[in-house]
Amino acid sequence: MMKHNKLIILILTVGVFGILNTEMGFIGLIPQISEHFNVSTSTAGWLVSVFAIGIAISGPIMPLLLSKVERKKVMVTVLLIFIISNIVSMFTTNFSVLLIARVIPAIFHPVYIALAFSVASDSVDSKDGPKAVARVFIGVSAGMVVGVPIVNFLANHFNLYTALAFFALVNIIVLILTIIFIPKMPAKAAMTYGAQLRVLKRPLTWLSIIVSVLFNAAIFGVYSYLTDFLNMVTNAPSNIISIILFLYGAANILGNVIAGKLLTTIPQKAIFLLPFALIIIYIAMFGIGSYLIPMIIISVLWGTLAGISANITQYVITSVASDAPDLSNGIFLSAVNTGTTIGTFFGGLFIASLGSNFVIFIGVFACIINICLIYFRNSALKHFETTS
Repeated sequence: MMKHNKLIILILTVGVFGILNTEMGFIGLIPQISEHFNVSTSTAGWLVSVFAIGIAISGPIMPLLLSKVERKKVMVTVLLIFIISNIVSMFTTNFSVLLIARVIPAIFHPVYIALAFSVASDSVDSKDGPKAVARVFIGVSAGMVVGVPIVNFLANHFNLYTALAFFALVNIIVLILTIIFIPKMPAKAAMTYGAQLRVLKRPLTWLSIIVSVLFNAAIFGVYSYLTDFLNMVTNAPSNIISIILFLYGAANILGNVIAGKLLTTIPQKAIFLLPFALIIIYIAMFGIGSYLIPMIIISVLWGTLAGISANITQYVITSVASDAPDLSNGIFLSAVNTGTTIGTFFGGLFIASLGSNFVIFIGVFACIINICLIYFRNSALKHFETTS
């Protein structure tokens, strides 16, 4: 099926950027939305929270339910849902309607992302699958990092409508490209829902899910408070903080590229060594994070590892449930959102109890637990490979 089709991977990458931009871009619009709809900042923050909750709940369900439907038809439908919700968001004057316009696309978000990963992997030779997925992950990183400053800039220099129109424009472009250039793609195999759900009977699958949750807890439990760390510990000026956040994001994209190479050559070693590398980064943050130049260097290295981690968390799950690719990608999305929620919660507890510098503890503890679990996972993987 569609061997070596770079155009398809490019369209999927831009598509994932549009979907993630719709999810994460609202972070950069919270002050404007709070003012425009006359609600508190915390209330406006629900626009981000309900989207994440929607993904976590629908992640394992929706890709499974739609796994038998022709893939192009599903992708076009999801893009249309996102475009309609974007347009409703632009013109509504009611905050409750805006909230509903966020919940509905969140339910279908995992469907597109899961399909993008599995279609990208199928569009190349099997040995190059991780590299193709890594390229799509560039869209994920760009959506999470580039989208926020873009819409914030548009809202500040033009107005909120212009920023919201940007979401719709990107998704409209992807829809047109999808209709024109992506061929019809039958669902992979006519597997029953029961056959796909059998992957959840494997202890190895659940062990891999927990490893993915912990990887995301280790990254986002600390990253969620990076601005606070740079303010309170590094004492960096606000303009420097913006630059550091951008450098972290750019390094994330570099990490995606590196991960593609690692996962096609030394996947199990890369998975095992990643938590050790993160622990070194967090110890360095704790020790010399109060100095600006070292903290900039640490942020770039950390961003690179975070990009590698994003690919690894997906690979850890999908590599042991390759017989149900759409379902396993949906489970991955649910796992990473769960990990982000858990990590952010405990990171906040460490800050409240001990101070901003101690947020790294959630990263270190999650990595230590993960080292043990990855060791058991690798042992279980060898047994799984010899018996399957």
